[in-house]
Order: sequence, then structure tokens, then C-alpha cells
Amino acid sequence: MHTVTLTEGGGLHTHRGVLWHSDIVGQPEGSVLAASNGDTYLALRPLLVDYVMSMPRGAAIIYPKDAAQIIGLADIHPGATVVEAGVGSGALSIWLLRAIGPTGKLLSFERREEFADIARGNVAGFFGELPPNWEVALGDLADELPIRGIQADRVILDMLAPWECLPAVSAALAPGGVLLCYVATVTQLSRTAEAIRASGLYTQPDSSETIIRGWHVEGLAVRPDHRMVGHTGFLLTARRLAPGSVLPAPARRASKSEYSEEDVEAWTPGALGEHVKSDKRMRKVARDARALADSVGSPLDTAPETPLDK
Repeated sequence: MHTVTLTEGGGLHTHRGVLWHSDIVGQPEGSVLAASNGDTYLALRPLLVDYVMSMPRGAAIIYPKDAAQIIGLADIHPGATVVEAGVGSGALSIWLLRAIGPTGKLLSFERREEFADIARGNVAGFFGELPPNWEVALGDLADELPIRGIQADRVILDMLAPWECLPAVSAALAPGGVLLCYVATVTQLSRTAEAIRASGLYTQPDSSETIIRGWHVEGLAVRPDHRMVGHTGFLLTARRLAPGSVLPAPARRASKSEYSEEDVEAWTPGALGEHVKSDKRMRKVARDARALADSVGSPLDTAPETPLDK
């Protein structure tokens, strides 16, 4: 599968000849076209799933199987005000912007400017422009969100230590609003869940992971695929209680395991480690994302600033 942006005079060059872009332009989706050597290609406009899997990446993306679950579990709906951190390469931002529609608002926090630039390029490349209802804020959510004065319907945290942002998130999240945390390891999952419980401000956190197993279906040969998409991350959700409300005690609860300060320290971001990509790699990905935005006529240098209303 090849994902290309059609350009005047351009072509898809492979070891199997050339498929000229001019042969594709004007054809209905689902057309079958021949390259210069006679090999045939099926031409379809890429779905969002195709786009996010092929766009330039600086940080690892949230894969479609998890993005779809996030949209469903967090009940992302048209008109919602959503806060997201961190933005990474912008994959989840695109899903969220599609779900909230033009009447919603998305405020995305990112601590690294190079990631923010890559995300802007990828989002502009998909929509053809930078959506006016999207703002990328540089800085730490824990520091920047309180001064925004925004009330959010949903908060999505994709970061190494989401528990550090709970005070700021709890102050901004509307009663009944959904907090969803995406974490990769069981230690992060445990630390986040216990922090949510200890705050006394949320319903009991619910945790899950999504595993996809495809099936081979051809005539009477019906069997599971030999490979499957396994663990990528955990999704943890909880809902904000009304101010002053006390969550009723569960009718039954398993005994809580004890842990020491040393155990907690072992779960900190420093102990877990964070993979940092080289500056050279980040500059290349940023150039690719900027070129993607330029190719659809949405140069980032001339994009107007449209900060969200507080």
C-alpha cells in the first residue's frame, strides 16, 4: 500500500514502473489503473486509519484500535470541549477533531516544540488547513491549564506520569466529565488508578486494553489469523464527581495490597525511563510534516493564530 499526495506532473515511482498522478486525477474512487509496466493499482482516497499509519512521526502514535476506543469510552461527541496532553505526532488530535466537529473545541498541550510542529503539519495535511477550533499550547498541562480558565467536558492524558496532572485536571473538568488516561505499563496503570482513588474526586477507575485478532475467511478455510495486534497500552477512565460529593463505598472490594515509598519511587518517570529521539531525527520528521501541510496548500508559516476562547 502506498499513500501519496497527488501533484501536477508527479508520479509514484517503484521498482515496478511509474504510476502517473495525472492518470489518477479525475477518476472515481475504486478505479483500477495500470502503471508503465502494466502492473495494476487500486486507487482509493485514504481513510483516517490509512493516513495516521503513514504520516510522519516524531513520537509514537496512538494506534487506531486505541483511538477508536478512546472516542467511545470517553464519549467524545460533537460540540464537546476536550483537553489533550501530550499531542505527540497529532494522530489522536485528528481523531478528536473529527469527533467534536466544528462546534467543539480541542486544547492540546505539548511540552516539546518540535512535536508540536510535527502535529500541526500532520493535522493540516489531513484537513487541508489548521482547524480554527484547535489550539496547541506549549508547556506542561499541570502549569498551563489552571491559568486558562477553561471548563472541559473531557480530558485525555497520554503521558508518562498522568497522576502529576490530577490537581489541574480535577479543577478544570466539569462534574460528570470523563478523564481518560492512556498508559503503557502496569506500574503506570497502578500508580494512576491509586492516585485517582486517593483524590476522592472521581468514580472508581475502570481499566482495559484492546487486543485485535483478525480472521482468514476464504471459502471453507475459516480460521484465526496467525498474527494479531496485541498490547499497545492501557485505557483507564473515571468520571468527575460533583463538588463536595463523597463516592459511596463499594459493596465488595478486594484487599488492597500494601506498598512502600521505595515502591512508589520505582514507578516514577525517572525510574521508568523515557526514550528521547535525536535532534537530527526530529528535524527530519518536522520537515516531512511541514512538506505534507504545504502539499495540500496549507503552509504553516502563514497559518493564522486562532487561540480558543477561555
